[in-house]
Amino acid sequence: MPRSATDLHPAAAHQGLLQLHLATALFGGTALFSRLLPLTALDITMIRAAIACVALGLLVKASRHPIRLRTMADYGIALILGVLVGLHWVTYFGAMQLSSIAIGMIAFFSYPVMTVLIEPLLHRKPPEIKDIGSGLLVLLGIYLLIPEISLGNQVTLGILTGVLSAMLFTARNLLQKYRFSGYGGAHAMFYQTGVAALMLLPFVDTQLTSLSSDSWALFLLLGIVFTAMPHALFTSALRHLKAKTVGLVACLQPLYGTVFAYLFLGEKLQLSTFIGGALIVTTALFETAQSHRSKNRTK
Repeated sequence: MPRSATDLHPAAAHQGLLQLHLATALFGGTALFSRLLPLTALDITMIRAAIACVALGLLVKASRHPIRLRTMADYGIALILGVLVGLHWVTYFGAMQLSSIAIGMIAFFSYPVMTVLIEPLLHRKPPEIKDIGSGLLVLLGIYLLIPEISLGNQVTLGILTGVLSAMLFTARNLLQKYRFSGYGGAHAMFYQTGVAALMLLPFVDTQLTSLSSDSWALFLLLGIVFTAMPHALFTSALRHLKAKTVGLVACLQPLYGTVFAYLFLGEKLQLSTFIGGALIVTTALFETAQSHRSKNRTK
């Protein structure tokens, strides 16, 4: 019988926590590439997905797990998941190119609250009152981020794009949870990144042969170190830690991304961005803790 995270040796749990923080920091670091690479969000996503697909495929083969999926229906689900991931990444990078890394990441991190509002509907249950209250707090946080109610304002457009990215990510997570959870993280992402790369390839504007060696070095860094590696670390951490711990630490991603943007790009936070971001991220932390607490009560 498999042991729970609480039965594991403390050293294993400590190792898992280090892996989780490193994975979360690397996920947060992906935001830097929206500014470091002089390409459109679509081009960045396609090349990132292609490199990550190759790296993840090699990782799955090295772990001696079969590459094939179990049923034909799973291939159809993998196709939909790949489309959602591709669109999510394009809008994620697009949000940060239109506004700033901090604002784009904070807007995107409305997805935990979207999840707790939408998931009950899949079970034909209304959301709880506290979750609706959390949703209103997130809306207030997003409102504080918006400089003016106009689509002509790039920052406002970036925030809306970040919220769209959150919606796509929420849809992808729920579909994976209920229809594709039998596959490991690296295996699932191998198919999703492959589909995303193939879907976006016809729309790429950049001639790949014209990219400089510096750009290719950044893409290899993004695809391997900031995409394939954190997914592998995240999957490993799940074996050593409680799901609640994983969810709470993952909510630190905007903090890591904002700190990196300040250190490497000199981006600074305005007071309204700080307050709005604090509302959104704190609400995400609260909902993550509450969701796992309610799951524990039902066991």
